[in-house]
Amino acid sequence: MTNSQDDTIASRISRVLAERIISGALPPGARLRQDHLAEEFGASHVPVREAFRRLEAQGLAVSEPRRGVRVAAFDLREVREVAEMRAALEVLALRHAIANLTPAILERAAEATTAADAARDVRAWEAANRAFHRLILEPCAMPRLMASIDDLHAASARFLFSAWQSSWQPRTDHDHRAILAALRDGNGEEAVSILGRHVQWIGRTPVRNATGETREIFSIVG
Repeated sequence: MTNSQDDTIASRISRVLAERIISGALPPGARLRQDHLAEEFGASHVPVREAFRRLEAQGLAVSEPRRGVRVAAFDLREVREVAEMRAALEVLALRHAIANLTPAILERAAEATTAADAARDVRAWEAANRAFHRLILEPCAMPRLMASIDDLHAASARFLFSAWQSSWQPRTDHDHRAILAALRDGNGEEAVSILGRHVQWIGRTPVRNATGETREIFSIVG
């Protein structure tokens, strides 16, 4: 197998595992067994190890001495870190995007907001919410910046799915509408200010585990 083939397989394995982790199918602390995954994907251990490295770089997995590779846990400190990083990077992207935003883009962003408000489960809401943010940010034309923002949205999705998998309630996102209103009025600084606050809003919800114990899960609802 060539290095190029290894890289392609590693990309596929890391994408599949990332989706399982983000969705909650692989819970925090779950062990990622190299031999089992190599067998599942019909691959050698080389691309599986590379997939693990990619997951670690995304903050989705951790390698522990004598314990192997496990799904990373998260706490309020990590949620706050992601929120602050999103605020910094999304504000930067929006500043560069404003000059390239068109009425058509803003209309599509408004449609995404309407879809989010109508969402009946957390997955539908997250997809619509992510679409809104990407629509107003992607015109920044800075692909590396957008790739970093995408990774942070993936982390946000993981927090959301852990907290709201079974207790989601439809909600109206007034911040999205305020951002759109400011952009349509040509008030870019107001839009940037609202966005910076918006993505740092952290919610909490009690979640009951398999043993009947209840603990609070934190997530970014923006």
